[in-house]
Parts: sequence; C-alpha cells; structure tokens
Amino acid sequence: MAITGRAVFAAFAGMLVVLIAGNAGVWVVWAVLVSLAAAIAADLLFAPSPRKVAFERGGDVSIRLGETATTTLTIANPARRRLRGRVRDAWAPSADPRPTVHTVSIPGGERRRLTTELTPTRRGDHRAAGVTVRSVGPLGLAARQCTHSVPWSVRALPPFHSRRHLPGKLARLRELDGQHSTLVRGQGSEFDSLREYVPGDDVRSIDWRATARRDNVVVRTWRPERDRRILLVLDTGRTSAGRVGDTPRLDHAMDAALLLAALAVKAGDRVDLLGYDRRVRAQVRSHGRGSTLPAIVQAMAPLEPELVESDAAGLVTTILGGQSRTRQLVVLLTDLNATAMEEGLLPLLPALTARHLLMVAAVGDPRVTGMAAERGEARSVYRAAAAERTLTERRRITAELRRYGVEVVDADPEHIAPALADAYIDLKARGRL
Repeated sequence: MAITGRAVFAAFAGMLVVLIAGNAGVWVVWAVLVSLAAAIAADLLFAPSPRKVAFERGGDVSIRLGETATTTLTIANPARRRLRGRVRDAWAPSADPRPTVHTVSIPGGERRRLTTELTPTRRGDHRAAGVTVRSVGPLGLAARQCTHSVPWSVRALPPFHSRRHLPGKLARLRELDGQHSTLVRGQGSEFDSLREYVPGDDVRSIDWRATARRDNVVVRTWRPERDRRILLVLDTGRTSAGRVGDTPRLDHAMDAALLLAALAVKAGDRVDLLGYDRRVRAQVRSHGRGSTLPAIVQAMAPLEPELVESDAAGLVTTILGGQSRTRQLVVLLTDLNATAMEEGLLPLLPALTARHLLMVAAVGDPRVTGMAAERGEARSVYRAAAAERTLTERRRITAELRRYGVEVVDADPEHIAPALADAYIDLKARGRL
C-alpha cells in the first residue's frame, strides 16, 4: 500500500474544515477522519491488483562497453478495470538505466510495451533487479504496490579500442604471406613453391626429384607456417587490479589480447584463451579453423581481477597439461612486478620454455615515467627516486626473462596492443612461429 500526494492534500483540506468549524465539536474531526479513511479504503478496493500483472522481457542481450542497449518490458493487465499508476524497472546503477520510472494507463485485457535504455559504465553482466508496479485507485488517493522478479541480463563486452590498428597489421601480415611482396627465401617451415637455384641458396633446400625432371637445379621456397596454436593467458591476480590511468590493468591486457587474437585468426592460427589466478577463471579452446574470437570476447566480459596472489606453479601446470601437446606460442599478459616474478614465474621458466615459446606482455604506467623526470623541491626528488627504482626493477626483470629466451613486450596502455601485434608478426617473419 502507498499513499499518494492527493491523499496528503485531502488530509490538509480536512484540517482546514476542522479549523473553520471551530467549536462545532469533536464529531467534525471524526467525520473528516472517517471520510478520508473510507475514501482511501474504497480506492484500494477498486485499484486493480498489481500481483496479477504479467510481464515479458525482450531486447539486446549484449553490447560493447560504451554503447547503448535497448530493453523492452511488456506489461499485460488481466483485470477488467484500467490499470493506472507507475512502473519502476530497476537495474544496477552501473547499467545507467533511462528512464527508471514509467507512467502507465492500461485498459483491462490490454498490453503495453515500455522501453528502457542501458548505457553500462563497466564491463560484465548487468541484471535486472526487479519490476515494481504501483496501481493507483480511481480517486488517486492510495495505491497497491508489488515487486516482481522479471529476470533479464545484458552483457557489456570489452570495448576493443585497439580495433583501429587491425587494418594496418593485416596489411603487414599479407605482405609477410607474399601477397604484396616476394617471399624471403629460407624463412619459415611450410613449403610454398619451387624455383630455379641461384648461387647462395642453401643446398639443403634443393628438391632432387624435381631437379631430375628438369634441365636445371630447383630449390624449395618456404614461408612461415600457418595453423599454429596460440594460447592467450590473462593473469587475473592482484596485480591486474591496479589502475593505469582510469582503467584496470586487466582491461588494457584484454584490449591487447583481442587485437592479437583477431590478427592470429586472420592468419589461420588457432587461438585459445586462459584466465587464471589461483584457479581457472575463463577458458576457451579452439576446434578446427573456425573463428574463436566471439567466444573469447564473451569469456572475457565477466572477468574481474581477484585480490589474491597468482599461483605461478598452478598456471604453468595448467598450461603444460593442456590439450596441445605440440609447441605453441604462449602469450602471458601480466605485470612485470619484481617480487611476484622472482617468487613465482622465474624459477618455473625452464620447464615452460622447454615445451613452448613464451611471450610476456606487460602494461607500463606512463605516470611512473613522468615521475622519474621530476626535479625541483625535495618531495619531487623523492618521487623521482622511487619511480626510477621501479623502472630499474622493471628493466632488470625484462633482461632476466630474455635470458631464458622469453619475448618481452612492455609498453604503455596506448601502445601495448599494437606493440604486441608487431611482436607476433615479427615472430612469423623470423620463422619462429
């Protein structure tokens, strides 16, 4: 039950009647109170029951973060009387619903469709909290109210800002495949074609059977192998929760991983995804040559950083125990935190690099670089010293990783995605992938 503003106004009007009546007696007060109570009771009696209202939802189920989703709520009034009142379609504040309250007037036996637009401010699943119906009586003095559970969910996918770099990286990839330029001899391990021998060619590439059928010596040309496996590993531990700018480090890592995944799928490689801290948080396995990019995007959407130290031993065991028994490129997107690396990943590198080619990608904080250049007052000098120590530790960890044959990509949020894509293309150009 709810009292409307009209009932409050009627109560004030009754008070004026009592004041005007003066010494007319207590019966005037009781007459006003009984009349007002009877009117409210009658209003509640003749208001359609909000419990019997039926609902049906529809609309978008997924959008990219920053876009607007449209959801619909269809209300059916099964009563014979007209349903007048308000409907509140409640969502979490992070979904930014507009409007949240709708004024309705639905004749008996009819339906109305309400539209709510959602513009999520954070990635992940946004669920409807409930639908509250307030049915106002014919006098407008009181209303009957009920909240219904009408489930619906809209998933905000990663925004994929680095998508703008994809055409340029694909052009480089096509050049590498020989569509826009001649293949470089001797690179890669996949057979491409035969051509005439020229001085300087590796004699091991001579095709003796083809030479026997011709008057000249011919050699085989090679190109970087296709249909290789790539495993994208997102570290979802505590270091991924740190904000670089206004965005968590994990979101920057996702953006870079999506660009690499899109590029690798176009190159014909198989791309898998693993999200891990102390257990598997997300996993996508490719089957055949079909594009796994939509599945990867969907798996990334609900991932959130966990405020726990990542288990490096468990991560390495999960990678080595995966379905791929052949050598693959493992791209670990994490932070070059000296303590976490020295106590976690570094001692386990020999076992991992013996089986797979490892690439570590990390998002650097440009504010630290800016702090290192500060001078002037004492506070600025201390800040610069702390920042320089952080950068020195980062360079030391990078050098240590490269000593084990690990490819390292360390860049700020603006450049991490294209830098990771360039590193992937360079591996293909060198025949390492």
